[in-house]
Amino acid sequence: MKRISVPLKNFIQKETSSSIILFAVSIIAIVWANSSYGYIYEDLWHHKFTIGFADNELHLSKPLILWINDGLMAVFFFVIGLEVKREVLLGELTTLRKASLPIFAAIGGMLFPVLIFLFLNNGKIGGEGWGIPMATDIAFTLGILTILGKRVPLGLKIFLTAFAIVDDIGAVIVIAIFYSSNIQWDLLLYAMILIGFVGFLSYKKIYSQYFYYIIGFIVWFLFLKSGVHPTISGVLMAFTFPITRSVDLGDYLKSVTSQLSIFNVAKEEDSDLLDHDEIKALDSVEYMSKQLVSPLQHLEHTLHGWVSYLIMPIFALANAGVVISFEGLGAFSHISYNVALALVFGNTIGIMLLSFFAIKLKWADLPENVNYVQLFGVSLLGGLGFTMSLFISNLAFEDENLVTAAKMGVIIGSLVAGALGYIVLRLSLKVKKY
Repeated sequence: MKRISVPLKNFIQKETSSSIILFAVSIIAIVWANSSYGYIYEDLWHHKFTIGFADNELHLSKPLILWINDGLMAVFFFVIGLEVKREVLLGELTTLRKASLPIFAAIGGMLFPVLIFLFLNNGKIGGEGWGIPMATDIAFTLGILTILGKRVPLGLKIFLTAFAIVDDIGAVIVIAIFYSSNIQWDLLLYAMILIGFVGFLSYKKIYSQYFYYIIGFIVWFLFLKSGVHPTISGVLMAFTFPITRSVDLGDYLKSVTSQLSIFNVAKEEDSDLLDHDEIKALDSVEYMSKQLVSPLQHLEHTLHGWVSYLIMPIFALANAGVVISFEGLGAFSHISYNVALALVFGNTIGIMLLSFFAIKLKWADLPENVNYVQLFGVSLLGGLGFTMSLFISNLAFEDENLVTAAKMGVIIGSLVAGALGYIVLRLSLKVKKY
């Protein structure tokens, strides 16, 4: 249980604390974009940055916002891939029985928002944005549960985390299949050969951290040029990182005990300096300790802080700055309403309905100490799509007016879903404390 619960609690703690920063940065972006200095906001993110030699083909030149959305977000998706692999092999998705309720909830949370969006859009312009309302933002949803305090059952947090991870898998598949265009299959084939190669090395327990990084960058570049969104390369590369450790726990304890036994020898004088043998023993313990942690767990632990406290706030700052006004949208204003309604009603109905049927048909179990009212509250929180929905908005549309309309819908729908989910959960937790 410790192998599962401790990493899960650390994951929740990081996600919830980062949600405060994410929320603050999002407010700053909106205020900045709607202020008299809004032109600076627009110019900043559309300023081009070039890496390489601009006078030949060995360079990449993109607006800053694309460096963030195509580059930094690849690291975000890489961490998602690490989390998915860990949950499938060792966590809450290891067995069909454990994973069934989050899977049913995620299917409902993806299918119904799409259906409601397409129904409301009714053939109007912007139908390609159907994927926008199907995503859930795990940082904000877990942040709301944290605000509610210790009364929230652990089973509810575990369900929400597992559901959000399955939902992320669905979003990745949708991006790969439906939001990639003009695919150059030869470049994609080269990338997949490299991924298969490092996957084979991982299977053979051959691992070199920096070699994997170099291959990862090459794969990202090939995906970028192939027409498939480069963030997908982050997920696929994550699946190749080994989850097994190089040193057995029993052997580690014996070795460390043996190495540290040198410090048990009493000294006549206590010196601030260690002798050669003691330094050598500490070096050996440090090396063995690094081998005890699997590459996957080490990277997830290392990168999670960077993603939560740097990459996601930068993404929010660059993408959440939407000018709140329906006047300039004209024929595109329906996109805002459709996205907002699909986020709130689609996720609530889909998550609750499929979860209810799965439990009643004995295909899944209601989490321990969780009632249906609380499940309804979490279903509402599923409509808080923010990060991933903003990301898909950029992929779905090329017209800036459509992107702006979609982002307005995301912000409005996420605020409504988050507020209603918080109210329902707060009232339900007053009835019975755990």
